[in-house]
Amino acid sequence: MSSAPRAPRAPARLPAAVYVLGAAVFALGTSEFMLSGLLPEVSDDLGVSIPTAGLLISAFAIGMVVGAPVLAAATQRLPRRETLVWLLAVFAVGHVVGALAPYYWLLFICRVVSALACAGFWAVGAAVAISLVPVQARARAMAVMIGGLSIANIAGVPGGAVLGQSLGWRSAFWAVALLTAAGLVGVLLFVPRTPDTSAAERPPLRSELVIYRDPQVWLAIATTALFAAGTFCFFSYLAPLLTDVTGLGEGWVPVVLVLYGVGAFTGTVLGGRLADAHMFGTLYTGLGAAAAVLALAAVTAESAVAVVTLSGLLGLASFLCAPGLNARIFNVANADAPTLAGATVTSAFNTGNTLGPWAGGLVISAGLGYAATAWLGAVLVLGALGGAWLQSRGASRAGQVVAASGRREPAAEVVTR
Repeated sequence: MSSAPRAPRAPARLPAAVYVLGAAVFALGTSEFMLSGLLPEVSDDLGVSIPTAGLLISAFAIGMVVGAPVLAAATQRLPRRETLVWLLAVFAVGHVVGALAPYYWLLFICRVVSALACAGFWAVGAAVAISLVPVQARARAMAVMIGGLSIANIAGVPGGAVLGQSLGWRSAFWAVALLTAAGLVGVLLFVPRTPDTSAAERPPLRSELVIYRDPQVWLAIATTALFAAGTFCFFSYLAPLLTDVTGLGEGWVPVVLVLYGVGAFTGTVLGGRLADAHMFGTLYTGLGAAAAVLALAAVTAESAVAVVTLSGLLGLASFLCAPGLNARIFNVANADAPTLAGATVTSAFNTGNTLGPWAGGLVISAGLGYAATAWLGAVLVLGALGGAWLQSRGASRAGQVVAASGRREPAAEVVTR
């Protein structure tokens, strides 16, 4: 007897806690990225060069790289909701101290401490978000968290630039402290408590380290780090490029950052939906487009129309592949390492966020100009594209082995190609 074909199942609705975590990430993302629009103001106020001020971005990223695995290990047996609350509290205090810092070195330390708290929040928060959804909705859940970064680029980062230009860069730090406090309240109200038994059921951290023997894990890490390095090599110095090379006034910097953020939000929404069904196709499209946009930005750096347009397109291309890059690491690591998977995602992205501004500062200090950061960024993103291709080949071989053995392949990996 024939039966009518079943209609496709609608995607499961994500729990409210996932959106609350994304909202909290808005505050964290505003802080992480806002200095890209405030480097001239910080440089003038603290008496340092723009490349030296750019190291404050790298300082934050270094704290994220170190903090993610360390805090994931240190908080493994702690209730997750309470851990998120304490991390947000430390993050807020770090910004209060940063807003009052009279010296560059103190601000640098505040950035590192705040980044440690941010890294812990990302690692634990990502693990919470993933645990609350089915495997076939992982990219969507991560897209919500990354969406907090996208909205930070639309509203938080340009808002910080406006505050910095009108009330001084310190006002942006005060604003982040208030936003973080609001996020803390949201976590208390909506993120569920971890059952007492869950900590005992988690595998020992030592047993999770076995994931680092898997070449696919390292390929996923390298791909993500190269992508982030290429993007931030250019984006970290976008404000001085706009004013010194393109010839736009300071008032245009927030406008361009808004365009980048709109592109990033659009890319995140699309990437979260596409990557769950077409993982590597989404990665190829986003990474290839980002490399092309960066190369065009290098060629047309003196054209205001071109740079403004390409900034929005860079946000779209970059964040199109961001949910997939996050989900891919969870797909290859989460089953054996529920604690380290979120930390690995965070460290991978922020390794790139550390190397990108540093590498960009090197080419600027070498006298190659701000436009050279776009060339270097394009090369790095092309390296990430190669890494995605290698991952695809490895995933195909793994799928063939699973099919031949008669074992069931994880749902998240069946639909990645």
